[in-house]
Amino acid sequence: MLGPQRRPTLEAVAWSLYPEGPIATITAGWQERESDDGELSKLLGARDVNLGLYRRWLDVTERDPLFAAGERRLAEVLDEVAGSYLIRLDHALRAVYAVQRRGGSGPLRAGILAEAIGAVRDLDAAHLRRVGAVRGEFYAELPPHERTVVAEHRAEVAALLGDAAAVVVAGGHVGVLADVLHLFNVAAALRAPVIAWSAGAMALAERIVLFHDRSAHGPGHPEIHGSGLSVLRGVVPLPHARARLLLDDAPRMSVFARRFAPDRCVPLENGTRIDTSSDGIWPPGMRVLAPDGRVTTGEAA
Repeated sequence: MLGPQRRPTLEAVAWSLYPEGPIATITAGWQERESDDGELSKLLGARDVNLGLYRRWLDVTERDPLFAAGERRLAEVLDEVAGSYLIRLDHALRAVYAVQRRGGSGPLRAGILAEAIGAVRDLDAAHLRRVGAVRGEFYAELPPHERTVVAEHRAEVAALLGDAAAVVVAGGHVGVLADVLHLFNVAAALRAPVIAWSAGAMALAERIVLFHDRSAHGPGHPEIHGSGLSVLRGVVPLPHARARLLLDDAPRMSVFARRFAPDRCVPLENGTRIDTSSDGIWPPGMRVLAPDGRVTTGEAA
């Protein structure tokens, strides 16, 4: 798991870990710019094979209009679900911050604050279940493996992944990226180690958490978007954390860390590199948001 690649570290990482063999790349988060991967190819020594997941999705929508219509209906329902969730989330988090501002100390206040954060956690969990149920109904009605064009692309993607020495997942639009990763069943076909950053890392986690404290409209509430691929377990990746989060606001960051616990909220900045083993054990020295709102190492947290 790498930090943002505006000052690329990918080249050194890829050559040090995987000196030989093709590297499958996923740039679907770039959408229409998916094939604009010349710089990425240079970093990988021109041994990259772009899986073209966004192009494949466009092909599905063109050749399978019934499935495409179903996806449009799905998007409408998910928008409605998200809208209701955000209204409730706004009230729940405002209550948390109001309790924090009252001041005081002792077990009584701590218990009240914990209950308020617990209500937000319950709301997040309910939303994630609801999103999963809505998607489950869609896939039950139009099983992707039974759609000829989807099955063709899944087979081709699985074959390319089977030959890969490594897989690289770039950033971009995390929602689009996660959708195509699910549609083409990428997680089931992964056999090689994965290098990911930005939205790529977010999409590989168990839960996709959207966040932006520094938007033009003021601080927004971190929100659950949906389920990722669960390739990265027990973490909430936070790309560009310093630029996107109010990290100096310890009370706000404390709520963030406690809300998503026991997952570790991991800031990913320029130059960050975090290696995890195949059994999902994270290195003890990686930097995380601690329950008190400070950014510290895993041991201290």
